[in-house]
Amino acid sequence: MAPPYRLLVSAVVYCVVVGHAVGIRPILYMHGITAAPDEADPLREWVNEAFPGTKVTAIDAFNHLQSVVPMWTQVNTIKEMVREEMVNSPEGVNLICFSQGGLICRGLLSVLPHNVNNFISVSSPQAGQYGDTMYLKYFFPNYLKQNVYKLFYSDLGQQWSIANYWHDPHQEGLYTQYNNFLAALDNDTASTNITQYKSNFLRLKKLIMIGGPDDGVITPWQSSHFGFYDANETVVPMKAQKFYQQDSFGLKTLDDRGDVITHIVPGIQHTHWMKTRMVFEKYIRGWLTD
Repeated sequence: MAPPYRLLVSAVVYCVVVGHAVGIRPILYMHGITAAPDEADPLREWVNEAFPGTKVTAIDAFNHLQSVVPMWTQVNTIKEMVREEMVNSPEGVNLICFSQGGLICRGLLSVLPHNVNNFISVSSPQAGQYGDTMYLKYFFPNYLKQNVYKLFYSDLGQQWSIANYWHDPHQEGLYTQYNNFLAALDNDTASTNITQYKSNFLRLKKLIMIGGPDDGVITPWQSSHFGFYDANETVVPMKAQKFYQQDSFGLKTLDDRGDVITHIVPGIQHTHWMKTRMVFEKYIRGWLTD
């Protein structure tokens, strides 16, 4: 029989090893529109200071201007790149996804029978986008939010990623007729794949959504928490949305389990979310060991 001190040392070593293993679950990161994998450089540095040896993989696809191709094109390409980690990783992975990248990750979570632990969605228009932002003005300088639907809600317009989550609250009929990405994920168009999408989505352990009122790009900013405008441009919160009340893709079920977490963070502009250490320390770090 081993001496008592050896048993004590073994127990301590076991606890340290097990505790450390929890902290090094691999991370997949998806960048936002017009960005590239180096957007994850600050995150990688902070993660490895907190949890040395953690594998952080920034998805290297649809970088810079390539990020405006259709969302399904991006999802269907990236799913083959991440299938091994998202489906077969024995310890599971965490997803951290920013802005448009959060919707790409939501697409991945819908089409893959994944092994994702926590999905951390950072300032992502999960309920859609409707605003005269710098991105709209850059790509479509001749349009304002009130009339860009004339382009976006067409077969030609749906060739732009932005159009795939553009949700004009004054044009619901055209939105459900033409939108082929967000409307399908929300089951606004009675998608034939919704049973699969819902089953896969509910494999998540937790959904953590981070956003704030000073973002300046995601419009309304509450879209980062699944809130969105009604026809009067009054923000309707997540729990009053049709897709929540009907549990169209599993959001209500996830919430009823206690596994939907929202963080409202003031004072952060859109392009600063992934550069601000406070955001990582207060609102991301803790979920990496959960």
